[in-house]
Amino acid sequence: MDFNLTDEQRMLQDTVARLIREQYDFESRMKLLETPEGYSKDIWAQFADLGLLGIPFSEESGGFGGGGIELMLVMQEFGRGLVVEPYLATVVLAGSLVEALGSDAQKEAVLEPVIGGERIMAFAHGEPESRYELSAVRTRAEKTGAGYKLTGHKAVVLHGDAADQLVVSARVGGKDSDTNGIGLFLVDADAKGVSRRGYQTADGLRAAELRLDGVEVGADAVLGEPGKAYAAIEQVVGRAIAALCAEAVGAMEASCNLTLEYLNQRKQFGVPIGKFQALQHRMVDMSIELEQARSMAILAASRLHEERKLREQTLSAAKARIGKAGRFIAEQSIQLHGGIGMTWEYAGAHYAKRLVMIDHVLGDTDYHVERFVALTDGQTEGGAAGTPLAANA
Repeated sequence: MDFNLTDEQRMLQDTVARLIREQYDFESRMKLLETPEGYSKDIWAQFADLGLLGIPFSEESGGFGGGGIELMLVMQEFGRGLVVEPYLATVVLAGSLVEALGSDAQKEAVLEPVIGGERIMAFAHGEPESRYELSAVRTRAEKTGAGYKLTGHKAVVLHGDAADQLVVSARVGGKDSDTNGIGLFLVDADAKGVSRRGYQTADGLRAAELRLDGVEVGADAVLGEPGKAYAAIEQVVGRAIAALCAEAVGAMEASCNLTLEYLNQRKQFGVPIGKFQALQHRMVDMSIELEQARSMAILAASRLHEERKLREQTLSAAKARIGKAGRFIAEQSIQLHGGIGMTWEYAGAHYAKRLVMIDHVLGDTDYHVERFVALTDGQTEGGAAGTPLAANA
């Protein structure tokens, strides 16, 4: 496998890195956390101007036509900068589902404003009792003439409070845990019957509880064939898992650099504490975990277009390994910093919180270990083999 980046990929990486370095300092991020939206509309517009919002979309849809590696490069830089903009929710999840299942008319109506930075979207899928199981959908879509009526409760909808439009999963048939019978629907966030309660998550990002009380949508709101959306959901969520793995690597690298800088500055007994051999060994352990995580993130990004079993096995293996590495680096960074490592005003604490949250979103380490085993044993539908969307915690 060739691990060398192309000229275009290096240019993309340099562009994002420069934007984050010059305009996304920690103090600016802290101010964004206090705004009602929880992100910067100006930065989002710059993402659009640079073409970042079109990275995973095909050229036919008006996008960049990038693959897993391009997405990985963008998300790594976002991880280094602790970016809070709704890229995962709008582009990687909701937008990708529209491209995967939408008609030409739907793609034109939805993806053009998404790529242009004019529309924020969210994927409303996880429910209070679904935990990590992708097929656990209780929200119902009742057929009414030419359209549907949606009723249910969606939990921890990433950036759901700021979204202009939602991609909502609902069951048109089958039992609550069946992979068959799940449909996807485009729903305006301000539609009659939609209520949202937004809140800040532990790592500073935004999410919402979403209730649908008889929300009526027309036939033009259905994405793909009703009841046949599971495969597309699984594949798009897999892309989001790879994106999160890449973001975690960026955050881990920044955390390691911050810790090393602190060890070289903090003095005890008249010398930098980085001179102490015991602390050097712990720093080396952090670096080893980082490099192993980086390798798994590259593998996950490179296998997004493989056949299902190999793709899902790789994604679960990467998510489990990177989740473990992220927790280790977060814990070691806090311990090596001492008390300052837990303060809200210090960047190190925010890297630690983000790494812990990444472990939970889209399935934690324990879950993906079990899922990898289930996939290896041939369990491919439902149960432990179902791809998760979000932790309801």
